[in-house]
Amino acid sequence: MTNRRDFLKKAGAAAGVAAGTAVLGAPAVHAKSTIKWRLQTYAGPALGEHVIKPAIDAFNKAANGEMEIELFYADQLVPTGELFRAMQRGTIDAVQSDDDSIAAPVDISVFGGYFPFATRYSLDVPVLFNQYGLNEIWEEAYDEVKGVKWLSAGSWDPCHFATKEPITSLADLKGKRVFTFPTAGRFLSRFGVVPVTLPWEDVEVALQTGELDGIAWSGITEDYTVGWADVTQYFLTNNISGAWCGSFFANSERWEELPEHLKTLFRVCMDSSHYYRQHWYWGGEAKLRTAGTKLKLTSIPDSEWAQVEAEALKFWDEVAKESPRNAKVVKILKEYNATMEKAGRPYRYG
Repeated sequence: MTNRRDFLKKAGAAAGVAAGTAVLGAPAVHAKSTIKWRLQTYAGPALGEHVIKPAIDAFNKAANGEMEIELFYADQLVPTGELFRAMQRGTIDAVQSDDDSIAAPVDISVFGGYFPFATRYSLDVPVLFNQYGLNEIWEEAYDEVKGVKWLSAGSWDPCHFATKEPITSLADLKGKRVFTFPTAGRFLSRFGVVPVTLPWEDVEVALQTGELDGIAWSGITEDYTVGWADVTQYFLTNNISGAWCGSFFANSERWEELPEHLKTLFRVCMDSSHYYRQHWYWGGEAKLRTAGTKLKLTSIPDSEWAQVEAEALKFWDEVAKESPRNAKVVKILKEYNATMEKAGRPYRYG
């Protein structure tokens, strides 16, 4: 709200100055005004330094005064769950998040975030979108929604549990209050997990006070980066997804107002963001598992974890029944994963 008030005050002051100048009869100056956008990310400041800020800084520099994007972090202007509607109304101009968290009113939003076992590695996400048809499916879905333009999807880190107590069996998950994404929580509840929804910035305190027993929101890189490794003790090496799937979105009117060269620049910077995350997470996950000192690693035996993987396929079939388009995505996921398994190393290791 403070940011919004400041924005309105500045706008009013600028209008007053312009009016005063006109009355005094000063010469007209037809300067080309800078296009201003406000973009809010799902990430807090520490995480945003990596997942979004380098790309936005690069865009602002390359735009050379023609356009400037002001970056806001999780819940600074509106709560994450209201981002989609705020973008539709034009309260904000662009968003970086997953479809699931922002409650996007499209059937395929269920696949955003962590759709269980859809991916094994982070490269699976861009391949699925660019080579297996998900780009076209996402464009089709969002073209049916007024006011929002879906722009680009990319991958983040895998989904692991970080907990205050050790997890070494499926039974240990029962009753655990866990901060996670909507669809991931819907799936994990089958194993007794109690999904908890909180503002992102409240998670660390909730872990300290006992409101939360753990998180299933990220890989180990984020646990260290945002401070969660300081308030949890254990990291479960089993994961329910190899990569988070997130996207960039924009208010459709504001997007269409941009000249083509700025649209192209924004797309290039989105690709730069996707690339940065690929190596930052990939290297970070391995380094912190092997050299990190804050979290002890635990594992559930593969034979027992196979129950979770089998349940995921049942979950896929249930989601496929929700709409013909969802069925199409599930079919692609099955075909893709079968291809990877058949290809063998290094695509899959059994």
